[in-house]
Amino acid sequence: MFQNFETTSRPEQGPPRLAALRGELAGAGFDGFIVPRADAHQGEYVAPADQRLAWLTGFTGSAGFCIVLPGVAGVFVDGRYRAQVKAQVDLAAFTPVDWPETRPGDWLRRGLPDGGRVGFDPWLHTAKEIADLRAALEGSGIDLCPTGNFVDRIWHDRPAPALGPVRIQPLEFAGEPSTDKRARLGAELAAAGEAAAALTLPDSISWLLNIRGTDVERNPVVQAFAILQADGQVALFIAPEKLSQAVRDHLGPEVTVQPPAAFAPALRALKGPVRVDDRTAPLQATLELEAAGIAVRAAPDPCLLPKARKNPAEIAGMEAAHLRDGAAMVEFLAWLDAEAPKGGLTEIDVVTRLEGFRRATNALREISFETICGAGPHGAVIHYRVSRETNRPLRPGEVVVIDSGGQYLDGTTDITRTVAVGDSVDAEARAAFTRVLQGMIAVSRLRWPKGVAGAHLDSIARYNLWLAGQDYDHGTGHGVGCYLSVHEGPQRLSRTGDVPFEPGMILSNEPGYYREGAFGIRIENLVLVEEAPPLPGGDAARQMLCFRNLTWVPIDRRLVDPDLLTAAERDWLDAYHAEVAARIGPRVSAGARAWLDRATRPL
Repeated sequence: MFQNFETTSRPEQGPPRLAALRGELAGAGFDGFIVPRADAHQGEYVAPADQRLAWLTGFTGSAGFCIVLPGVAGVFVDGRYRAQVKAQVDLAAFTPVDWPETRPGDWLRRGLPDGGRVGFDPWLHTAKEIADLRAALEGSGIDLCPTGNFVDRIWHDRPAPALGPVRIQPLEFAGEPSTDKRARLGAELAAAGEAAAALTLPDSISWLLNIRGTDVERNPVVQAFAILQADGQVALFIAPEKLSQAVRDHLGPEVTVQPPAAFAPALRALKGPVRVDDRTAPLQATLELEAAGIAVRAAPDPCLLPKARKNPAEIAGMEAAHLRDGAAMVEFLAWLDAEAPKGGLTEIDVVTRLEGFRRATNALREISFETICGAGPHGAVIHYRVSRETNRPLRPGEVVVIDSGGQYLDGTTDITRTVAVGDSVDAEARAAFTRVLQGMIAVSRLRWPKGVAGAHLDSIARYNLWLAGQDYDHGTGHGVGCYLSVHEGPQRLSRTGDVPFEPGMILSNEPGYYREGAFGIRIENLVLVEEAPPLPGGDAARQMLCFRNLTWVPIDRRLVDPDLLTAAERDWLDAYHAEVAARIGPRVSAGARAWLDRATRPL
């Protein structure tokens, strides 16, 4: 079993740790300290040794930060985590702060009206993040000071760094040799007049070198640093014990291996200009280069867009993974539909059984994130993680949000289905489900001109919810890697998505609605960006793009109010279900096929 149900942090642990941190800060002459979720690699997912925010506060969400001042400690979280943070932290010691509505600069100005010294670890923040905060604090008398990590000083039982073995990603799934990737990106650096690029994102390095790892749970990435030279050579900074001789042979002579501690000295020895992504690389990388008098070019990580634009082999692998995963989901949903109305099932039972169906494929390498199974009011906690303490039974008449995914050698999946327990469902939940479904269908049917980004399209998923005075506090979609991170940039289908979509990009399409204390709803498919076929009467010279569905799993018809759907929406849903039956039916057991036939019949 990959997932466990233990409580990893407790609110009562926060106050003594906070007091110890404040003691360290006072002794060093600091008035505050910023504790981010991020690690030195600036990835969304962190190893146990880097979970400083969770260790200090108890908050385990995948995004957020804490600013500790003498009289207040604010835990900044976005809309996904506002219910969760209140359950995980000691509210007498920590104050949840709605972010980004409340900006850290404004909050610090109020917290330190007479100015002061606020420390931060430059390995854990990007250059842009610190530059923006310094700009917001200009004239306040508040100095942001790079310093060592004060949390590490008091975390006496901090776990050791991850040392998972590195594996080779087979060429049949990678689709392009690492030598070709390195030569191509190196030539791009040379064309831009750059001598090298500093790489810190684990998924970028894993993609570039066609390797995978086990350093971070749920994400098959390798934690390392790297320097890509304009001639295509790479210096890889990684614990050498992670590398077998087979992996070293795979990397070849153009990839040199050094321990992570050698990364900073190697930066100082480079010739410039050196590209550093000021949005994803730690500020310390820039500070090392500048201290050595080396010119720094702030530009995106050269791996980001090529990694996001999946090649034909990666697309084929993702399609195969989704068919396999879809069959496991159908087996699971058939079981759930038969067992849940009988009573006795709990959220943990559901999570355990779902993982079992995925394991039965004999291809599952990991789950792609902790399965979210929120029954009734737990469904309103957007990233709810069931524990033995919070485990809740499924009750007739409720809806259950099940958000899950698998990591397979050929691809990564992420799917959400909201299902009814029994046939009688609250009318409000049914109406909200239908509005969410309308948003998901609208995104699925989209066509748009080349050059459009996620920020331009996000509102389309919300239209019917907005007409009802409703909304959801998360983006509509995120990028997805190919046997890499389930959340991948730079593409996003959200109000902050500023990267134009390009063919080959894969995103989630997951609108939702959440009523705190009552129910939650989310429906999610993964979609592939591709060129749209021309239409009669369309502009002949205008390149248009569209989405193609990758996820093939029925949507619970019991929760759909057909009277709220347009004819086009009903046609889309019926056509989608017909394709689900055709693609998945031959892959499942006879019992699951009988359930699938019922679940996919026309409205």
